[in-house]
Amino acid sequence: MDITDREAFAVREFCVRYGICRDTFYAEVRRGRLRALKLGKKTIVLKVDAESWAKSLPALELVPAT
Repeated sequence: MDITDREAFAVREFCVRYGICRDTFYAEVRRGRLRALKLGKKTIVLKVDAESWAKSLPALELVPAT
């Protein structure tokens, strides 16, 4: 099954999909920016929450070189 078709992601899958490390993942959860759920011992992120998190990230603003 293609990971993009899933409705929920494990931590490792989320990190691979969005190009972040586990430390950044858990930092985002601790700060309340990313909603994670527990399914038994496994931590998951629903696709809708992953997309909402990605859309909430600030745009990169580059300062023109002088």
